[in-house]
Amino acid sequence: MPFDPAALKYDDKGLIPAIAQDDQTGEVLMMAWMNAEAVARTLETGKVTYWSRSRQSFWVKGESSGHVQELVDFRYDCDRDCVLVRVNQTGPACHTNRRSCFYTAVRDGAEVELMAPEH
Repeated sequence: MPFDPAALKYDDKGLIPAIAQDDQTGEVLMMAWMNAEAVARTLETGKVTYWSRSRQSFWVKGESSGHVQELVDFRYDCDRDCVLVRVNQTGPACHTNRRSCFYTAVRDGAEVELMAPEH
C-alpha cells in the first residue's frame, strides 16, 4: 500500500516535528519541522528536506554547508504526529558546527556542554 504524506497528523500550521537520528550510532542529531511537501520531497529524493519556519521555505539539509543528511529510513510514531528520519550524516548536524544539536545537559542542577564545535 503506497504511503501518503497526508496520512500523518500535522499541527494547525501544517507542520510535524522531525527527529534526525544517526543510522549507524543511534545518536539523536537534531529536531526540525516538516510539512507534507517536505515529507514527500524527502521520500522522493532521499535527501532530508525540512520546512524553515523563520524563512518560510524548504531547506535541504546540507545544501549550503555540505553537511548533508542521506535518508536511510523514514518512520513515524504510533500517533502519526512525529517522524523519525534515520540518516547517514556528513559532517556536523548542528548549525553551531557540533555533531548534534543536543550538546547541552543539565547535571546536578548545572548546564554542562557535552561537545565542542568541530573545526
